[in-house]
Amino acid sequence: MSMFLARRLVTRCFSSRPLHVCIVGSGPAGFYTADKLLKAHEGARIDIIDRLPTPYGLVRSGVAPDHPETKIAINQFSRVAQHERCAFYGNVKLGSDLSLSELRDLYHVHGLFRLYLHMVLKLTKILAFQSLGGVFSAREFVWWYNGHPDYSSLKPDLKSSDKAVILGQGNVALDVARILLRPTTELASTDIATHALSALEESSIRKVYLVGRRGPVQAALTAKELREILGIKNLHIRIKETDLSVTPADEEEMKNSRARKRIYELLSKAAAAAGTFEGDCGQRELHFVFFRQPERFLESDESKGRVSGVNLEKTILESVGSGKQIAVGTGEFEDINCSMVLKAIGYQSVPINGLPFDHKKGIVPNVRGRVVSTEPGLYVCGWLKRGPVGIIATNLYCAEETVGSISQDIEEGGVGKSEKEGSKGLMQLLEKKEVKMVDFSGWEKIDAKEKQMGIDRNKPREKLVTWEDLLAAASADS
Repeated sequence: MSMFLARRLVTRCFSSRPLHVCIVGSGPAGFYTADKLLKAHEGARIDIIDRLPTPYGLVRSGVAPDHPETKIAINQFSRVAQHERCAFYGNVKLGSDLSLSELRDLYHVHGLFRLYLHMVLKLTKILAFQSLGGVFSAREFVWWYNGHPDYSSLKPDLKSSDKAVILGQGNVALDVARILLRPTTELASTDIATHALSALEESSIRKVYLVGRRGPVQAALTAKELREILGIKNLHIRIKETDLSVTPADEEEMKNSRARKRIYELLSKAAAAAGTFEGDCGQRELHFVFFRQPERFLESDESKGRVSGVNLEKTILESVGSGKQIAVGTGEFEDINCSMVLKAIGYQSVPINGLPFDHKKGIVPNVRGRVVSTEPGLYVCGWLKRGPVGIIATNLYCAEETVGSISQDIEEGGVGKSEKEGSKGLMQLLEKKEVKMVDFSGWEKIDAKEKQMGIDRNKPREKLVTWEDLLAAASADS
């Protein structure tokens, strides 16, 4: 059904009764969905709730500080939040401040677009060693340098060794490697958290190892991100020449994917150029380690409970048909010594009471955004819908599909028939529970304070990084 038809139908159906919608999560998926709902449904009243007092989700907390162009999407999201039929309620936690059943009583449509996430390690052998100090998920490290209030007190060890190992070779892995290796003089003018900048300025890390189970042809990154890290001044790239050998199966993969071929060409060119550099003690190096999978973390003999390296198993590729190859262990092992390990092998959403959940796929089971096995009116978008894949813009197309399902359900009479209180009922419930909600004007106070603090440091903003400071700024007198 076209957006025009959806708008016409809803105007007829809801001229006398508004459609109350609650979106849980104020990241890109939530805001893109809100934007499309506002345009398609003239009677819609949308409330966006988030556990943080700040909106924008991963655009604020996940995008690397040296990628300001990616954060431009915030301008569009701000216009949505300021729409007369939209409201933002931060510092409201689903599961503790509000239950899913309470939202069902208040709203016709409920959209779940961001829940808590944890990192996934696909190799169960390594799970027993995750408690070692110095081992972090990439998510924790990203939230640390981006000033997320849950992780501003993280203490990554950047001084005990000159080596760090990153498990994974996707764009998130490249992000954290770039932050570790980029000159801090270039980071100083970004919105990186001051505590992270200070730690990086004193960092001893000079060599970062990006470990992947498969080869350069299968590296799960994009050419744009790869070109950026390869272009860092005075950064030397290290790739074993034998790892660049290609098989007929590799050739077939590159023939079927221009992107894979381009990645391979960039890595080959970087490896060839690296041969002209002589190593020295202080140079910064990025090592692409292919055909290796983590077997276990090594514990330091000198500092019990802390990581001192990673034991890796060599792998080979085996064809599984359809032009795909998987990594298989060979039984040969080697170690990389390091003081810090970052796991960048994937995210997975965490289930919530009252929702079905596919633990294998890490999603809420759905059909075109409709949550299955529940009463009508519950939808998902973003990672909860499709898994942790895609870029920010991917959420735009994901939102279109979910809004299409909502519109169809309204047309067929399955959603929006009963009277609901919406915002009025939500405000009463939050007041009764004494929840200190932060509305969009509260966020604007935080935003203004951060920008003012940034002026003194020649930065776009100086982020407030504790819950106390954020809530204090949100409630301050104008």
